[in-house]
Amino acid sequence: MKNGIKNIIVFSDIHAGSKLGLMPPEVILDEGIIVRQSPLQRKLWKMWDEFNNIYIPEWTKGEDYVIVNNGDSIDGDHHDTSTTITRNLNDQVKIAYQILKPLIDKPNCKGYFQIRGTEAHVGKSAQYEEQLAKMLNAKPTSKDKYKIYSRWDLWLRMGGGSLIHFTHHVGNTNSAAYESTAVYKELVEAFNEAGRWHDQAPDVCVRSHRHRQMEIRIPTKRGYGISLVTPAWQLKTPFTYKLGLGRSSTPQIGGYLIREGDEDAVFTRFKIWKIERSKEEKI
Repeated sequence: MKNGIKNIIVFSDIHAGSKLGLMPPEVILDEGIIVRQSPLQRKLWKMWDEFNNIYIPEWTKGEDYVIVNNGDSIDGDHHDTSTTITRNLNDQVKIAYQILKPLIDKPNCKGYFQIRGTEAHVGKSAQYEEQLAKMLNAKPTSKDKYKIYSRWDLWLRMGGGSLIHFTHHVGNTNSAAYESTAVYKELVEAFNEAGRWHDQAPDVCVRSHRHRQMEIRIPTKRGYGISLVTPAWQLKTPFTYKLGLGRSSTPQIGGYLIREGDEDAVFTRFKIWKIERSKEEKI
């Protein structure tokens, strides 16, 4: 990033096409079918609007930034699900495009990077996320005529020299007591691998997939070593109720800023919205 940009906006797991995922007020599917938001999707959309139009400008202070979408942009046709608006994945890609294009078109957005998510959602080879990335003119992996617009991971160098590593997946757990373990391991293992081969270790490891925010920060010579997991933009699905950590939890909705300060120490800010618990019944 030779242009000196010091702001990265990160989000993930919008799961476009899901009845429980992020969706615009109205979408038109193949054959002209019109679908509108559910009441909860209207709440999600209001949060998305606040994230884009209030938090991003406030965080970046009117400066330029790039966007990293850290995977699972569509819900796909997975696990014999019945919670999608449509099983036509081209329609799901169009919904994701409708969600993301206005954000990418903002004047201060100077680049968009697409990370590939889970094959059950975005295709065995992430082909649907690649289709979306090309439509959105994501930064390609090469400059030749055989361009690929999405990627499994990304090493991103910020203007002040900070090195950020992005990939979608991270280890999971069914115990809140161990929720930070896999997140810290990502940083430790990245340091170990960099040391073995005399490469620069990342200043920040960015992961997603869990739909729950978590962050670990430790002191380093450059200021901080950070490992984080982004929240999501999807409500609780039937699968969530099978998980020990998911059964009583509420969805965590939101996104992240990664920023270099005046002394080139990288730090983060995030916004998390909470969805209310199920309604109580009195007896």
